[in-house]
Amino acid sequence: MKEKFGDWLMDIAKYIVTVVLLTSFFDEVHEGKSVYVSGGIISIVLVIWGLYLQKETVRKKRRK
Repeated sequence: MKEKFGDWLMDIAKYIVTVVLLTSFFDEVHEGKSVYVSGGIISIVLVIWGLYLQKETVRKKRRK
C-alpha cells in the first residue's frame, strides 16, 4: 500500500510541475515568482516523500 501511495505522490508532483509550466506558457502569472517557487518546493517534497515510501517498501520485500 505504501508503494502505491508513493507512486501517487510522484504523480501529483508531476501534475503540479505541468500546471505551473503550462500556466506560465499560456498566461502571465500575476503573483510573480512565488507561484514558481511554491510549486517547485511542493513538487520536490512530494517526490522525496514518494521515493522514500517506495524505498521503504523495497527494503521490506528484500528482508523476506
